[in-house]
Amino acid sequence: MSASHTLFLTASTREPGHVGNTEWLARQAAQALPSDSPQTWLNLARMDLPPFVDQRHTAGAYAPPEGDMKTLLDATLAATHIVFVSPVYWFSIPSPLKTYLDHWSAWMRVPGLDFKEPMGAKTLSLITTSGDRAKAQPMIDSVALCAQFLSMRWGGALWGKGGPPGAVQADAAAVAGARHFLLAPAAA
Repeated sequence: MSASHTLFLTASTREPGHVGNTEWLARQAAQALPSDSPQTWLNLARMDLPPFVDQRHTAGAYAPPEGDMKTLLDATLAATHIVFVSPVYWFSIPSPLKTYLDHWSAWMRVPGLDFKEPMGAKTLSLITTSGDRAKAQPMIDSVALCAQFLSMRWGGALWGKGGPPGAVQADAAAVAGARHFLLAPAAA
C-alpha cells in the first residue's frame, strides 16, 4: 500500500447532487493517483461546522473537537496531501473552507494535541475554477500563505476556466494539467 493519503476537501456550496466545475476538475486529477493511494473526500458544506470563536487571548486553550469537527481533524492528521477543492467566491474561498481553516487556530491550542508539527510534513494544494484566472489569484495566494504558515509543502494550484455547469470540460489546458497535477513535485 502506498504511503500517501490524499484528503480532498470540497468547499462548493452548490445544491446537493450537483457536481460543479471545480469538483469535476478535481475528480479528473484524482483519477491519476496510484490505485493503492487512499483518497478521502469530504464535503465541507454538508458538515456541521460551528463558527470559530477566537479565545486565544482569553482562555488560551480549546476543548478537543467533537462531531464533524473531530472527523475533519482526524482526516486532516491522517492525510499526507490535503487538496482544497474550492471555486472562487468573491475572490476568495467559500465560507465552509474558511471556517475549517479558522479551526486550525483552535487545533494548535488543544492541550495534548500535536497539530502544528505534523502539518509541516504534509503537502497542501488547491484546485479551483473561476471565470477569469486573475480573479482566482487572491485565493491562490491566501492558500499558499496558509501552507507557508504551517511549514507545509505548497503543491501549487490547478486553475480551470469555470462559469456555467460543465464549462471547465472545454478548458483543454486545465484538463490536461489535471492528469499530472497531483503527481507533480511540490512547489518550492
